[in-house]
Amino acid sequence: MVLLMVASAVGLAVRWVKVPYSIALVIVGLAMGASHLLPHVAMTPELILLIFLPALLFEASWNLDVKELLHDWRAIFLLAVPGVLLAMAVGAGVMHLLGALSWPMALLFGAMTAATDPISVLALFRKLGVDHRLTLILEAESLFNDGTAVVLFKLVLAVAMASAAAVAAGSAVVVDYSPTGVAVDFVFSVLGGSVVGLAVGFISSYVTRFFDDHLLEITITTIAAYGSYLLADQFNVSAVIAVLMAGIVVGNYGSRQHMSTTTRLAVDAFWEYAAFLVNSLVFLLIGLQIDLPLLAKYSVQIGAGIVAILVARLLIVYIFGFIIASKDRPLPMPWKHMLFWGALRGSLSMALALSLPLSFDQREEMIVITFGVVLFTLLVPGLTIEPLARLLKLSGIDGNKIMPAAVEHETEIRA
Repeated sequence: MVLLMVASAVGLAVRWVKVPYSIALVIVGLAMGASHLLPHVAMTPELILLIFLPALLFEASWNLDVKELLHDWRAIFLLAVPGVLLAMAVGAGVMHLLGALSWPMALLFGAMTAATDPISVLALFRKLGVDHRLTLILEAESLFNDGTAVVLFKLVLAVAMASAAAVAAGSAVVVDYSPTGVAVDFVFSVLGGSVVGLAVGFISSYVTRFFDDHLLEITITTIAAYGSYLLADQFNVSAVIAVLMAGIVVGNYGSRQHMSTTTRLAVDAFWEYAAFLVNSLVFLLIGLQIDLPLLAKYSVQIGAGIVAILVARLLIVYIFGFIIASKDRPLPMPWKHMLFWGALRGSLSMALALSLPLSFDQREEMIVITFGVVLFTLLVPGLTIEPLARLLKLSGIDGNKIMPAAVEHETEIRA
């Protein structure tokens, strides 16, 4: 209750203080944590991955337009799959050299920080009227690279645990995972999650055709969001990809074919509020988890981590930018600058770090480094993204044509 009241107060305050709402929540959380105004509130991996993440993923994918995704599928795919692999590899290399981490630890760091979480940036883009295509690319990349990063994290963690066990036993480090085996596991997890999500999405869409009751249909979408996640998890395939696929199917097929206008507006409103509530709690909890003395203790490694993610992102955006761009779908240089600077990290990176086993060697160090990197991206790029957008003259592009998301959906449905 206190967190909700704080979130509401921050929401009112940012009407006068020109700070993005999510960033303001992190700052307030930091202040509350440092002053010990609240008892310790733990951000557990189960809270993020099982309760918060499915709601956030489903709400975002529900609002994605498949036609727009297909127009920019190459850009989104390159950023969300090869881009994440490159981010992990480059980030690991920099951390091994500058942060003095072993290769297993460096690869884990690379996997944990590869996924972007630009929620505050996207909200700012919509407020400023930044070109809709740039917003779509950044949002879709952040959704799909979550799935890629989680799969990579699990694979790298398995390899790291096997290596650590061999070292502890005093034997030679022999890891059963070959590059081919890791690649097969990765493809199986992603494709398996896609199949589960598509099945749940189409079944949920089919069920909604038999009635027109907004309360029941909200319930069906909730079952689709959490059911796809839990079902994929049971099959040991990508739960994140499953939720994304389910949300895209229900949002683009079920809601348009089998939901009335009134029902779709009600479902839109429900998921919009659910995402707002979850995001508010997540960003407050991020601030509350930060331990400032530990940040100072590992400041050198955190600095190396910041350099690692910036170098990795720079290579991804400016190398893939040439591949992504085409004559009919250009990627202007100001857009590349924004894709580079707007790639914040957030709750998923923190949840993956917290999910490291309690017996894991260097667990505290890995968690603190990850938290420090997340805090940097939220406070530095997060607070400077609006001046950068205005400097690059991205603010107001197509501003008269772009409407707030809720109004746009309502207008489309009524049309």
